[in-house]
Amino acid sequence: MVEQRVEPAKKAAQVIHKKLLGCLQSQLGLDTERRMVTSPLFHLSSLPFDLTYISLKTLMKVLEMCCFMENHLAKTLAEFELKLEKEVLEPLNKLSEEDLPEILKNKKQFAKLTMDWHNALNKSQASTGPQAKQDGLKEEVEEAWRKLESIKDQYSADLYHFATKEEAYANYFIRLLELQAEHHKNSHDFLERNITELKESHNQTDSQKNNSRGKVYGEPLLTHLYDSGREIAVPIQECVHMLLHTGMREEGLFRLAAAASVVKRLKSSLDGGVMNHSEFTDPHAVAGALKSYLRELPEPLMTFELYNDWFQAAGKKELTDKLEQFKIVLKKLPSENYNNLRYLVQFLSCLSEQQAVNRMSPSNIAIVLGPNLLWPHMEGEAALLDMASASSVQVVAVVEPLIKYSSSLFPEGTVPPSMFCLLVFRGGVLGVL
Repeated sequence: MVEQRVEPAKKAAQVIHKKLLGCLQSQLGLDTERRMVTSPLFHLSSLPFDLTYISLKTLMKVLEMCCFMENHLAKTLAEFELKLEKEVLEPLNKLSEEDLPEILKNKKQFAKLTMDWHNALNKSQASTGPQAKQDGLKEEVEEAWRKLESIKDQYSADLYHFATKEEAYANYFIRLLELQAEHHKNSHDFLERNITELKESHNQTDSQKNNSRGKVYGEPLLTHLYDSGREIAVPIQECVHMLLHTGMREEGLFRLAAAASVVKRLKSSLDGGVMNHSEFTDPHAVAGALKSYLRELPEPLMTFELYNDWFQAAGKKELTDKLEQFKIVLKKLPSENYNNLRYLVQFLSCLSEQQAVNRMSPSNIAIVLGPNLLWPHMEGEAALLDMASASSVQVVAVVEPLIKYSSSLFPEGTVPPSMFCLLVFRGGVLGVL
């Protein structure tokens, strides 16, 4: 009965060992660290891009936590597989490839020696030759019997040993299930605990964002600056920063339109507070997003209240009088509007310094951008029509001098346009701005 169970046990151990090897995500014989770094979970935890592009954003925090958790799961899996190898796979392999094959080898040897003894016995009994020959055959029978008895003892001992070890062999499979249960429980507990913390943190971040920052496009300038804690509006600062690096020598900047889908995507990024400068390489799309922000402000950057004052100042004949009147109007601007206008005009002045290449003189810039900086307080379609009417021509007369004489009109904290541009192209953008 024991003998009949040996071969099925060997096949079961071989099959399960092979299938378990197929379940492993690492090679046999590796330590925990090497198993970990070769597992798919570890590769999942190592993102192929720099998270600093989205620094201090919700997505970055969630991704960082996700990577940490995947890394921990990779380590947990490596530790589980190492235990599995030592406590299940190695014993199963020894059972199927050494212990049981040795029993089966002795079984075959026992069958062969039994046949040899029978053959020797039959040959001795059938012999009618000389006595010396018969004595020799009897010795062969006795030798065959000794060998048979020896292998029989060994084979019987192997079978009895197998019978006593069957419980231990069964425990290999129980240990497999125990290790799996332990691994999955540890992984589940870790995930449940950290996912709960991540959700709580994420919900708090969302709540804080909802309370502290609304959308950007279409929002009043003061509301956006207050909610974001900034001095310069995000679209103005971000777009200017990108254009200083990629658009200063681009012909027709602010005049040539970009793909609407790209502009829309950039506006969404600015609206969501998630900016990746390397993703937006078309300076015309950046210029379009900046124009769109200025145009969508509920009140123009140069304000409704000072609409007539700007035109009166621009109407002065003498340049000295005109600039003095502009300075007076600038002082009437709310500080938030003034700071953003100064920031923008200083950039536009720098842009005009490259007019030999980009064809954007102060006049050309004023033509395409002026109507987005100043318009009358009208409702609905009337305001849109006015932006294309004669008053828009008057706006050019206001905006062009602001750009052309920016160093005189915005003296505090500024440098001459030529020096500003020099610093920009030598990498001093942020310091100057």
